[in-house]
Amino acid sequence: MNLIKQHLRYLTLLSFVVLIAASCKNDKKVTPPPPTIQVVEVIQKDVPIYETFVGQIYGYSDIPIRTRVVGFLTGIHFQEGHVVKKGQLLYTVDPQEYAEKVSGQKSYLAQAETELSKAKSDLDRIVPLAKINAVSKSDLDAAQAGYDAALSYVDAMKANLKFAEINYGYCWIKSPINGQIGKTNARVGEFVGQSPNPIILNTVSTIDTIHVEFFLTEADYLRFAREYKASKNDRVTKADKSGSGNNLSLILADGSTFKYKGYVNFVNREVDPQTGSMLVQATFPNPERLLRPGQYSKVVVKMEEVKGALLVPQRCIVELQGKHSLFVVNSDSTVESRQIVTGDKIGDMQIVTKGLNAGDRVVIDALQKVGSGLKVKPEVTQFKSQTTSQY
Repeated sequence: MNLIKQHLRYLTLLSFVVLIAASCKNDKKVTPPPPTIQVVEVIQKDVPIYETFVGQIYGYSDIPIRTRVVGFLTGIHFQEGHVVKKGQLLYTVDPQEYAEKVSGQKSYLAQAETELSKAKSDLDRIVPLAKINAVSKSDLDAAQAGYDAALSYVDAMKANLKFAEINYGYCWIKSPINGQIGKTNARVGEFVGQSPNPIILNTVSTIDTIHVEFFLTEADYLRFAREYKASKNDRVTKADKSGSGNNLSLILADGSTFKYKGYVNFVNREVDPQTGSMLVQATFPNPERLLRPGQYSKVVVKMEEVKGALLVPQRCIVELQGKHSLFVVNSDSTVESRQIVTGDKIGDMQIVTKGLNAGDRVVIDALQKVGSGLKVKPEVTQFKSQTTSQY
């Protein structure tokens, strides 16, 4: 009987041990496979760097129309805002006063010429007498001096008449160039030519070609100058005949890009000591006359070209306390955090100047789920930039 009880106790203990062993075997964890992480390869290529500057548009020629005489405006002979031709009559100032001055100067000239004729007659009579000593030398000298004075007086009256005729001609104000004329600053019947009344009556602008003026900082100017020197342009301020120097773009007020390219034709000789900036002038063709003087636009300037730049999507980069880093998957599929130094932004891409090599695989998604030392299964994907260069 006791033997049977011992045997039963032994079987119970054996069953318990078997159950515990089975339980431990079931509790053993299975190692999961490494997660699949999307990565992009670092791109290496030459990248042009553009900067935009706010510029103001001017006509190729902006000529103010002034009145050079004082008087009442008697006529306006053009349509405001229209094209005018060189030599076309624009304004008429009352010419009566100036016509009277011309008539007065003509009478003075006639009087001077009469005096000259009398002096010449006296001289012609005295010269033969002086040769036979019939008159004194002083009489001859006096006659000669009288003639010379009369001759000079005639010249003076001719000059006065010419001046009066010039002023008389200024009563008809004509366009000095072909161009677009603006709104008149004076109306018929208004007294013009003397402050506070209008002196500048209007402005005529040549706008089939326009100038755009903008300012560069000292640092931007140095980058700009080095780029053009590196490109071996003999003259950085002018496009060549083929137009290959036309590398500036304009972004207009509505956000559109002007379809014609321009070139820099003038850089000021000095930096403004108060603003630390330098004036630059660019020229753009404007055959459709879309752009008008006074408009503002953004000038897009190629500042430099980075050779062999390393590019990654901006969203790959983590910024913390002014320092930048990203996650790189190395050759054995292990994630490592890498400190980098960034350069210029190109749309939604970023130039990296230190910390990366061409062909490195950079984690682009799930940045919060990865960390240094994590084994992953990298899946190379092609990043499609959402921004395209319009320059």
